[in-house]
Amino acid sequence: MDERPRMTLTSTVLDSPDARELATFYERLLGWSRRDDESDWVVLVPPDGGAGLSFQTEPAYERPVWPAGPGEPQMLAHLDIKVDDLDAASAYAVSVGATVADFQPQDDVRVHLDPAGHPFCLYL
Repeated sequence: MDERPRMTLTSTVLDSPDARELATFYERLLGWSRRDDESDWVVLVPPDGGAGLSFQTEPAYERPVWPAGPGEPQMLAHLDIKVDDLDAASAYAVSVGATVADFQPQDDVRVHLDPAGHPFCLYL
């Protein structure tokens, strides 16, 4: 087959011990709405369209370590979220349940951990 079939990225999926709990955090953080809401699967969609963010319950979920050392659970992906005010966005993220990571590799990026331990970056 020489021609690439059409493909559309619709969502990034984050595993969690509780899909609804993690979706609620990102719903508050991003202001997105729920398109699908089941006990083990939730999809959030942005108001202006585009790829969404999905959450699935994974009973064997292991919280990643940031930054991970040898033999520790590594993050497999992270979210980059552009903001217009890094301090205000960081404070808001903390107010809805994030924690600021101890290790901060850059001055213009603030690494946070969501309630399930996934790192995400706020940046200018």
